[in-house]
Amino acid sequence: MAKRIAKKVVWIGWDAADWKMINPLVDAGLMPNLEKMINEGVMGNLATLDPPMSPTLWTAMATGKRPYKHGIHGFTEIDPSGETVRPSYITSRKVKAIWNMLQHHGLKTHQVGWWPSHPAEPTNGIYISNFWHKSGKEKNRKNWPLAPGCVHPKEMEDIFKELRVHPKELTHAHLQPFIPLGHEIDQTQNKYKKMINSVRKITADAASIQAAATYIMANHDYDLMCVYFDAIDHYGHGFMKYNPPRRPHIPEDLYKYFKDVNVSGYRFHDMILGRLLQLAGDDATVVLVSDHGFHPDHLRPKNLPVREEPAAPAMEHSPFGIIVAKGPGIKKDERIYGASLIDMCPTILSLFGLPVARDFDGKVLTGLFEEPIKLDIIDSWEDIEGECGQHSKEVEIDAEKAKEEMQQLIDLGYIEDPGDNKERAIEQTMKTNKYFLARSFINGGRVEDAVPLYEELWEEYRDNSRFGIRLANAYMNVDRIEEARQIVDDVFELKLNDTPSLHVLSGTLFLREKKFIEAIKEFEVAREMAPKSVGINLQLAQGYMRVKKWGKAKEAAEKELELNYDSASAHHIIGKIQLGMKKPQLAAENFLNAIGLKYQFPQAHCDLGIALFRLGNFQASAQAFEIALSMFERYEKARKWLIRLYSGKLNMPEKAAEHKELAEEIEHSFKDVFVVSGFARSGTSLMMRMLEKGGRELYVDDSRPADEHNPNGYFEHSDVEKIYHDKSFLKNIEDKVVKIYASKLNFVPRHNFKYKVIFLERPLTDIILSLQKMKGVARTNMNLIQYNKLVTKNTRIQKWMENNPNMEVLKVDYTELLQNPETQVQKVNEFLGGHLDEAAMISAIDINVNANA
Repeated sequence: MAKRIAKKVVWIGWDAADWKMINPLVDAGLMPNLEKMINEGVMGNLATLDPPMSPTLWTAMATGKRPYKHGIHGFTEIDPSGETVRPSYITSRKVKAIWNMLQHHGLKTHQVGWWPSHPAEPTNGIYISNFWHKSGKEKNRKNWPLAPGCVHPKEMEDIFKELRVHPKELTHAHLQPFIPLGHEIDQTQNKYKKMINSVRKITADAASIQAAATYIMANHDYDLMCVYFDAIDHYGHGFMKYNPPRRPHIPEDLYKYFKDVNVSGYRFHDMILGRLLQLAGDDATVVLVSDHGFHPDHLRPKNLPVREEPAAPAMEHSPFGIIVAKGPGIKKDERIYGASLIDMCPTILSLFGLPVARDFDGKVLTGLFEEPIKLDIIDSWEDIEGECGQHSKEVEIDAEKAKEEMQQLIDLGYIEDPGDNKERAIEQTMKTNKYFLARSFINGGRVEDAVPLYEELWEEYRDNSRFGIRLANAYMNVDRIEEARQIVDDVFELKLNDTPSLHVLSGTLFLREKKFIEAIKEFEVAREMAPKSVGINLQLAQGYMRVKKWGKAKEAAEKELELNYDSASAHHIIGKIQLGMKKPQLAAENFLNAIGLKYQFPQAHCDLGIALFRLGNFQASAQAFEIALSMFERYEKARKWLIRLYSGKLNMPEKAAEHKELAEEIEHSFKDVFVVSGFARSGTSLMMRMLEKGGRELYVDDSRPADEHNPNGYFEHSDVEKIYHDKSFLKNIEDKVVKIYASKLNFVPRHNFKYKVIFLERPLTDIILSLQKMKGVARTNMNLIQYNKLVTKNTRIQKWMENNPNMEVLKVDYTELLQNPETQVQKVNEFLGGHLDEAAMISAIDINVNANA
């Protein structure tokens, strides 16, 4: 049984806090409370996820799961009615957060301001949503209403309503540390007035959060206290451009007046931290984190491509946030390496001695603890039944407050102002969240799931080269080189723009095509176009490595480190160069640097194993390969090295045999899955009914009942709707037949499964007309835009099925099925093994229903 380590935990979030800003202030004695916390505990980098956007990241922290599992994909979402766009709400979160998990065990959590956390969840503690403290158009606090759903329990609304700090309450004296020369500013000028009001609002919001948190901590018991501040991120987006030293493009007057905002913002947060530490007491475990950093230096882009890139301000974020932890059982005055924000939920659960789930994407940061800890493991917290403070499905949302929150996201530049065009807003949100979901899949190593999303985006938005670039890179990652070449050629042919990223893309493809000289030339062009752009030198180094020009490769990689020393990839590449130059000691040091910056880096662990092997440190070498395999079990290179080590140098034949057996299992561990597929209105429901009549068991539930358009039923299962983020149901359907529409078919996993697919085909014009009929649109006027999209999707899915080696497909023509059922049914029966009742299958056809569908 795992042991509880922490008496109570205070978990503090500072959005966008960055060591590059903090370290000089701590060294100068300007953040004494944080310095004390560092000296009494551990500190380190906290790796972010991609895309680095706060709603998805803070939800990942609270759940231990990546966005494609937890369900929050961006700043906005389409509301349940499908008629408008709203900020992302907690009701869209698909899994439990840590406060729900603790409640299962009778532990109490108070939560203030987490993003997103609206509407407030009905937990067993006090819950304050991220809408609670946001001011709108009201001129003062007297006429400042509290939006419904911001406070739980509801009877405490009056208390927390009065704790809010309205921006108008902040005087010039309050703002003086942020804007020391404020008395000199001509505030009749709108540009100054707007910026001063921005500082006032950000600071008031932070003061409100602190007021709520300190009230709760002073007056209520708790096991876990969670409090989130977004002010550092907002100070950064508004004013980091004025942070010293002044860059040539920054106006002198704005620099003069607003250069102190960010430093003062950090010092303000140190004061906030001091009070929270005081209230927590010495017996508390306190954890301070940020979800990403914020570039305070030359790495911050001069201009943001707001029209081309959704949430362009996120490009100002750096890939590492901060983590500081102190308390009983926590190491003192030490650094921690390899931490990621998805590790936070499992780590905090371990502080309470609670189980860690196998379906978490994060790990427990065991390096925090003075002594080794025991962990209890469960499959999933989602399997735990009982009240845990989650919302029911029907929750009231305050539409007016949602509009105000939307306006703030627009003002910050996170989303484009859609104006009054609702259709455009919905389309933009769908496009953006699909793009973010694809990036999340890439970041989580699920490239094959990202490919169909990028394909859809590129098909629909050919005027935006970033979709083509992302798709080409994804194709390369799954070894679809010919298709990548087609995309790259299309992008250049369209001549949308000539950018360094296009030449990097072209060079990367040349590398995959083993055209190394051409690749180097492309990378050189890109570097000449953007000499200070991060990443180009890395690619150039790889080009030189391929032609064994180690000196030039090392020079290019070192230039990358000059631009960005925190690049794990740069340290990794230099390590590979040192290996090539037969300098394993230097190589190992660089691989360790890479792992310290990014622990979830299987290639770096594997290459470290090779370097250690060459140094004769065979035991440590085996450990490095084992870690690489724990991150990616199909890492064939690492497993071959392990078998070699265990068979020879380490003389552990039983371990070698174990890995050989695992390799065999992985290679041959295919499970048969039987699928009926096709586009909606192509006859998939009819085929499922026929199979059931013929004696085949189906994988269905009652999630979609029969209706006037399909009176015999749809034969679907709700698990298929979740296939984007959860494919586990495929392991458990045994020999049952599952219906997966063509639009979702290319999200099935390629590894470990063999598919037998009955694919229904019907003229696409008939499908469009049938869909129109369902929507009450006249069948005589076909929607050509919808038809053309369907043609493109059909071409893509047919090509995908042809190129999937684990997929056997029987195509069944719907018209032939109705007109000549005996022949088609015989084919289906033979395809599935020949044990079906063909006469019963034919009896399932209702010609009056099916012919008119």
